[in-house]
Amino acid sequence: MKYDIPYITTEAISLLKELITIPSISREETAAADYLQQYIEAAGMATCREGNNVWCLSPMFDLQKPTILLNSHIDTVKPVNGWRKDPFSPKEENGRLYGLGSNDAGASLCTLLQVFLQLCRNPQDYNLIYLASCEEEVSGANGIESALKQLPPVTFAIVGEPTEMQPAIAEKGLMVLDVTTQGKAGHAAREEGVNAIYKALDDIIWFRDYKFAKTSSILGPVKMSVTVINAGTQHNVVPDKCTFVVDVRSNELYTNEELYNEIRKNVKSDVRARSFRLNSSHISESHPFVQRAIALGRTPFGSPTLSDQALMPFPSVKIGPGRSSRSHTADEYVMLKEIEDAAELYLDLLDGLSI
Repeated sequence: MKYDIPYITTEAISLLKELITIPSISREETAAADYLQQYIEAAGMATCREGNNVWCLSPMFDLQKPTILLNSHIDTVKPVNGWRKDPFSPKEENGRLYGLGSNDAGASLCTLLQVFLQLCRNPQDYNLIYLASCEEEVSGANGIESALKQLPPVTFAIVGEPTEMQPAIAEKGLMVLDVTTQGKAGHAAREEGVNAIYKALDDIIWFRDYKFAKTSSILGPVKMSVTVINAGTQHNVVPDKCTFVVDVRSNELYTNEELYNEIRKNVKSDVRARSFRLNSSHISESHPFVQRAIALGRTPFGSPTLSDQALMPFPSVKIGPGRSSRSHTADEYVMLKEIEDAAELYLDLLDGLSI
């Protein structure tokens, strides 16, 4: 079916501008969720809500059919230093729309909603659920995890994030480690104590240099980075404790728990994982959606950045307008043409799809 792409684009951009004016920092999304819920209901769709997660089901929902979830997030990070424009005042300039959350992930959020409303007007071989989730930027417990518990069974999901409309068929997971090395305090002027910093150095070097055996063909190797370190109280006291933080990005060949167990076997310090819940995700290139994307000239890739895909217990693809490198930056923007192209491509990918 032929769709009115200019109309869909105009509606998506208009909604995005309104949402930019409503601050929706993670865990402070209530006003934006209220606005979006009212907008959806004004379009004639019944909504459901859990906290600041808002969703709606396609009409004539049939549990005998497979179900596709269209998801993106309402929340944004805090404005970083360096903004020259007002982050909460949408501004069009040279084909760009500036504003906090315009690229990550307002363009996806608004375009997917318009696509959902269009697809609901035509019979499909699947059900649709549109879900605008909260707390994505902080992987919060009140975000998509709490909403998914309320939804009918989902067969497949599209996660709207800025990927230049290329399909991310795999995504690295995340595990954050708190590592503690114990020493013994003493006076720095004498040969006393056991310096916890020096003890920690061997483990820090191990994290820098160690290579896990399994390398993914699409996501590459597991990556570990020591990102924060703290030790000492004053210049003349040998530190009795050194703590540091390790950022671990997993590939789909390991669970976070498997990585954790191997790490503990190799380091002398005490290692504690903050969570195991953000595992890597992966979908086969043979999936019908991925195959259709390839047929439409798209190139599957592996994404190094985390999204709500990590919390989805069903196959998913991350794809949306905008560019990942613009996320979390000063004077964030999305190209208006990117929204138009995304609306057309989403519809080409979904209309008539069989999964």
